[in-house]
Amino acid sequence: MPLYEYRCEDCKKLFEALVSSHVNADKVSCTACGSAKVKRTISAASFRLASGGSSIPSGALTGCSSRGGFS
Repeated sequence: MPLYEYRCEDCKKLFEALVSSHVNADKVSCTACGSAKVKRTISAASFRLASGGSSIPSGALTGCSSRGGFS
């Protein structure tokens, strides 16, 4: 499920919500005041592109494998 960032139009609070693909955005409500008047905002990406480097987030390859990287 993707994590989206929203801003409440009533109380102006910025919050995040997990929204599955089959749920419409109009079902998201503010976590502070409960208002349904929310707008999805543009949020920063979780990684950055480096020239000549990898676009994979730091630590993403530290999982089950003892070697970092793809097999």
